[in-house]
Amino acid sequence: MKGIIQPELPLPFPELNEDQPLLPARMINEYEYCPRLAYLEWVQGEWSDSGDTIEGRHAHRIVDRPSKPLPPPDNTSEAPEPIHSRSVTLSSNRLGLIARMDLVESEGDYATPVDYKRGKRPHVEKGAYLPEQVQLCVQGMLLEEHGYQVEAGMLYFHGSRERVRIAFDEELRDRTRSAIHGLRAMAAGGQIPAPLTDSPKCPRCSLVTICLPDEINNLKRIQENTRPLAVGRDEAMPLYVQANKASVRKKGDTLQVHIDDQLAKTARLRDISQVVLMGNVYLTTPTLHELMRREIPITWHSYGGWFLGHSTGTGHKNVELRTAQYHTSFNTQGCLHIARRIIANKITNCRTLLMRNLKDETVSEEDRNLFDALRQDARKAMRAESLEQLLGIEGTAASRYFSAFPRMIKPKDDRSSLEFNFTKRNRRPPTDPVNALLSYAYSVLTRSWLITLSAVGLDPYRGFYHQPRYGRPALALDMMEPFRPLVADSSVLTAINKGLNSTNNRNAPSCGALPL
Repeated sequence: MKGIIQPELPLPFPELNEDQPLLPARMINEYEYCPRLAYLEWVQGEWSDSGDTIEGRHAHRIVDRPSKPLPPPDNTSEAPEPIHSRSVTLSSNRLGLIARMDLVESEGDYATPVDYKRGKRPHVEKGAYLPEQVQLCVQGMLLEEHGYQVEAGMLYFHGSRERVRIAFDEELRDRTRSAIHGLRAMAAGGQIPAPLTDSPKCPRCSLVTICLPDEINNLKRIQENTRPLAVGRDEAMPLYVQANKASVRKKGDTLQVHIDDQLAKTARLRDISQVVLMGNVYLTTPTLHELMRREIPITWHSYGGWFLGHSTGTGHKNVELRTAQYHTSFNTQGCLHIARRIIANKITNCRTLLMRNLKDETVSEEDRNLFDALRQDARKAMRAESLEQLLGIEGTAASRYFSAFPRMIKPKDDRSSLEFNFTKRNRRPPTDPVNALLSYAYSVLTRSWLITLSAVGLDPYRGFYHQPRYGRPALALDMMEPFRPLVADSSVLTAINKGLNSTNNRNAPSCGALPL
């Protein structure tokens, strides 16, 4: 039957029970904009702020404050009084929807939802893009479900201070219902949609560094060009508190550290990436609540520095990520595929650190042979046929690397300074100051990775190269390997070569922010 087009029939879902979540109106907007974005946010619980999202929250700061409650619909009054209600939340189990409306203007039984948008009014047909129209229509449908008559809604654009009227005609209602059913079916199916291909929507998306559309399409040979990612620099640093009986309190948007009831340090919450408490330090309950709300982890240590545990908020919701991690970790070839790259990158970074620190010396033939041997070790790691073979290659490369490590330590002219003699790597316990510093740096790096992996939803105790063992954060150890030379080893070398030891800093403060 040529020329006949099968119409799309929406499949309405039955009324939701108590175990099924209501769909937020904002997620319908995201689905219409990009199904993959809606899946990442709604199903996998991913979120990342950008300049646009922060600007949007700023534009909503007034309408987010609740005002007069929305009155019930009333068609008995001949001249009803207009009522403006801000931050109104309505839901419907029959529709399976929930929405928090910025503003509702009501007169009797007539109501008009008003949705605030950042930026200026776009010069397009109907004065707004389709995702914004659909989100506004969802709000209208919820008002109708609660007995109001709704003919249209308003979009207020904060940048240009303009209102655009959106009529809720049958075409828009059909499109809205189709988006609702599509999002429900996608979430129930448990299959993430493919990324958009070379779309202009992607660069400004706040989740572009999580979605990675160009990179995925490039790996699948769908798209040749990969647009560069512009990742904002994170200036936040850890706050370390180690004074005995110190207290950490929240005041406004800052944290205050008091020692003996005297203010010792103030730090803005926006500048803190995590709070590290050493020993007998007191944290107030309001402070703990605010740190959890902001997803700023708190790590607890003994006075001697032993890591006891960490506190976070509700944690990451992406169970699919952990499922994929466990599935791969039980697959021998999957573990080997990941482990090869981890060790190859570690060896390459060891070679890079040696080349950087030995460049001031005359590069001998022995040095060139060492650099070539490490390059060959990295290539062998990529061709390893088993984890056992990979472990042997890593051991050989580590032996080469640490044999040249003493040459990166500059000799001291000041005889009163501590001597840092290094012959070989040893541990449990380390037998000299250099090995002690390396072990300490590795433990700090492991702790940082443990916190980071937990924050993004991975299980830090289930690894791919380091096999699981009771109490060992195997994945944190995996992820630490490539960063050992460029973060931990280089920090130790900087501290030794610049004389940054405790004898030069006897009056160091008991709290402060450090980059590592």
